[in-house]
Amino acid sequence: MTATTPATTDNFATPIEDRYFEDYVPGAVHVFGNSTLTEQDILEFARRFDPQSFHTDPAAAQAGPFQGLIASGWHTTAVMMRMYADHYLSKVASLASPGVDEVRWQRPVRPDDTLSVRATITGARVSRSKPDRGLVHTDVEVLNQHGETVLTMTIMNMLRRRP
Repeated sequence: MTATTPATTDNFATPIEDRYFEDYVPGAVHVFGNSTLTEQDILEFARRFDPQSFHTDPAAAQAGPFQGLIASGWHTTAVMMRMYADHYLSKVASLASPGVDEVRWQRPVRPDDTLSVRATITGARVSRSKPDRGLVHTDVEVLNQHGETVLTMTIMNMLRRRP
C-alpha cells in the first residue's frame, strides 16, 4: 500500500501535535488522507485476515458476485484508521475510544482505488464523571477517487481537555 499523504482540506485551527478536546467543534468537516490499495495489498491482507475467494483469488473473484477482486471491508476499515490516526486524532490528548457504531461497507474497494476520509464532528461534550476530558462523536465516510462513499461509521473518541 502506498503511504498516506498529508491532509488535503483540513480546517483544524490547531495542529495535531497541540490539538485538544476544545479543538473538535461540532459541525466542522475535515477531509484528509490519500491511500491507494494495490492488488498485492488486497491479496496480502485477505490471505492473512479475511480469506474469502473474492478477496484472495482474482480468477475466482472475476466469476463471483462482484465480478472482480475487492478489498476486505476490514482492510478498508484498517486503512481508514491509519488515516484517522495520522490526520485527525490528537497526538497529545487522545485517550482511546469507547466504541464505533454502525460500520457499513457501502460499495466495493477495488485494486488501485485511492481512498480519503471525510470526518464530520456531530457532537462534543465534557465528561460528567471526569471533567478533564470530553467525548467527541464523528461521522466518518471513506471516499474513493471518484468521490463515492465506500465506508461509513460513527466513532466516539475520548480526548483530554486543554490544560
